[in-house]
Amino acid sequence: QVQLVESGGGSVQAGGSLRLSCAAFVYYYYSTYCMGWFRQAPGKEREGVATIDSDGSTSYADSVKGRFTISQDNAKNTLYLQMNSLKPEDTAMYYCAAAPRRYCYPDPALYDYWGQGTQVTVSS
Repeated sequence: QVQLVESGGGSVQAGGSLRLSCAAFVYYYYSTYCMGWFRQAPGKEREGVATIDSDGSTSYADSVKGRFTISQDNAKNTLYLQMNSLKPEDTAMYYCAAAPRRYCYPDPALYDYWGQGTQVTVSS
Protein backbone atom coordinates (compact mmCIF):
# COMPACT_ATOMS: atom_id res chain seq x y z
CA GLN A 1 0.00 0.00 0.00
CA VAL A 2 1.33 3.42 -0.95
CA GLN A 3 2.17 5.51 2.09
CA LEU A 4 3.55 9.01 2.34
CA VAL A 5 4.92 10.48 5.57
CA GLU A 6 6.25 14.05 5.69
CA SER A 7 8.75 15.48 8.15
CA GLY A 8 11.04 18.48 8.50
CA GLY A 9 8.60 21.32 8.97
CA GLY A 10 9.04 23.94 11.65
CA SER A 11 9.37 27.63 12.39
CA VAL A 12 12.03 29.81 10.83
CA GLN A 13 12.70 33.49 10.31
CA ALA A 14 12.44 35.09 6.90
CA GLY A 15 15.51 34.36 4.82
CA GLY A 16 16.08 31.03 6.51
CA SER A 17 16.00 27.51 5.13
CA LEU A 18 14.20 24.25 5.78
CA ARG A 19 14.32 20.84 4.14
CA LEU A 20 11.19 18.77 4.01
CA SER A 21 11.34 15.01 3.59
CA CYS A 22 8.67 12.57 2.52
CA ALA A 23 9.04 8.86 3.09
CA ALA A 24 7.38 7.76 -0.12
CA PHE A 25 6.74 4.08 -0.44
CA VAL A 26 5.41 4.62 -3.93
CA TYR A 27 8.59 3.51 -5.61
CA TYR A 28 7.85 -0.13 -4.82
CA TYR A 29 4.57 -0.02 -6.68
CA TYR A 30 5.01 2.17 -9.73
CA SER A 31 7.85 2.59 -12.21
CA THR A 32 6.14 5.61 -13.78
CA TYR A 33 4.83 8.24 -11.41
CA CYS A 34 4.58 11.87 -10.44
CA MET A 35 5.58 13.14 -7.02
CA GLY A 36 4.70 16.58 -5.83
CA TRP A 37 4.84 19.03 -2.98
CA PHE A 38 1.73 21.08 -2.32
CA ARG A 39 0.86 23.64 0.31
CA GLN A 40 -2.25 25.10 1.83
CA ALA A 41 -2.43 28.26 3.87
CA PRO A 42 -5.44 29.02 6.10
CA GLY A 43 -8.37 30.21 4.04
CA LYS A 44 -6.67 29.41 0.75
CA GLU A 45 -6.87 26.58 -1.73
CA ARG A 46 -4.21 23.90 -1.89
CA GLU A 47 -1.61 24.84 -4.49
CA GLY A 48 1.18 23.02 -6.26
CA VAL A 49 4.71 23.99 -5.25
CA ALA A 50 6.91 21.56 -7.20
CA THR A 51 6.67 18.26 -9.05
CA ILE A 52 9.11 15.61 -10.17
CA ASP A 53 8.50 12.64 -12.41
CA SER A 54 10.06 9.19 -12.56
CA ASP A 55 12.64 10.46 -15.08
CA GLY A 56 13.68 13.25 -12.76
CA SER A 57 12.09 16.12 -14.66
CA THR A 58 11.01 18.92 -12.36
CA SER A 59 8.65 21.87 -12.41
CA TYR A 60 8.04 24.71 -9.97
CA ALA A 61 5.45 27.30 -9.17
CA ASP A 62 6.60 30.77 -10.20
CA SER A 63 6.47 31.91 -6.58
CA VAL A 64 9.19 29.45 -5.52
CA LYS A 65 11.44 29.26 -8.59
CA GLY A 66 15.06 29.84 -7.69
CA ARG A 67 14.36 29.30 -3.99
CA PHE A 68 12.99 25.76 -3.70
CA THR A 69 14.43 22.52 -5.05
CA ILE A 70 12.58 19.22 -5.33
CA SER A 71 14.58 16.00 -5.46
CA GLN A 72 14.19 12.30 -4.83
CA ASP A 73 16.37 9.47 -3.63
CA ASN A 74 14.87 6.27 -4.96
CA ALA A 75 17.27 4.12 -2.99
CA LYS A 76 15.98 5.72 0.21
CA ASN A 77 12.37 5.96 -0.99
CA THR A 78 12.43 9.61 -0.07
CA LEU A 79 11.24 12.82 -1.66
CA TYR A 80 12.77 16.14 -0.58
CA LEU A 81 11.96 19.82 -0.80
CA GLN A 82 14.85 22.15 -0.04
CA MET A 83 13.45 25.58 0.76
CA ASN A 84 15.82 28.55 0.86
CA SER A 85 15.25 32.29 1.24
CA LEU A 86 11.94 31.59 2.93
CA LYS A 87 9.34 34.35 3.05
CA PRO A 88 6.36 34.85 5.40
CA GLU A 89 4.07 34.09 2.46
CA ASP A 90 5.55 30.57 2.34
CA THR A 91 3.79 29.83 5.64
CA ALA A 92 1.45 26.89 5.08
CA MET A 93 0.85 23.22 5.67
CA TYR A 94 3.00 21.33 3.19
CA TYR A 95 1.94 17.99 1.75
CA CYS A 96 3.67 15.47 -0.45
CA ALA A 97 1.58 13.58 -2.96
CA ALA A 98 1.95 10.86 -5.55
CA ALA A 99 0.19 9.82 -8.73
CA PRO A 100 0.80 6.84 -11.02
CA ARG A 101 0.95 8.90 -14.20
CA ARG A 102 3.50 9.87 -16.82
CA TYR A 103 3.05 13.62 -17.12
CA CYS A 104 3.04 15.78 -14.02
CA TYR A 105 0.92 18.82 -13.41
CA PRO A 106 0.57 20.87 -10.22
CA ASP A 107 -3.16 20.11 -9.92
CA PRO A 108 -4.03 18.48 -6.58
CA ALA A 109 -7.00 16.71 -8.19
CA LEU A 110 -4.63 14.55 -10.23
CA TYR A 111 -2.88 13.02 -7.21
CA ASP A 112 -4.13 9.83 -5.60
CA TYR A 113 -1.97 9.52 -2.52
CA TRP A 114 -1.30 12.13 0.16
CA GLY A 115 0.71 12.49 3.31
CA GLN A 116 -0.65 13.99 6.51
CA GLY A 117 1.20 17.28 6.07
CA THR A 118 3.91 19.18 7.92
CA GLN A 119 3.60 22.79 9.07
CA VAL A 120 6.01 25.46 7.89
CA THR A 121 5.87 28.85 9.59
CA VAL A 122 8.03 31.76 8.45
CA SER A 123 8.15 34.85 10.63
CA SER A 124 9.18 38.31 9.48
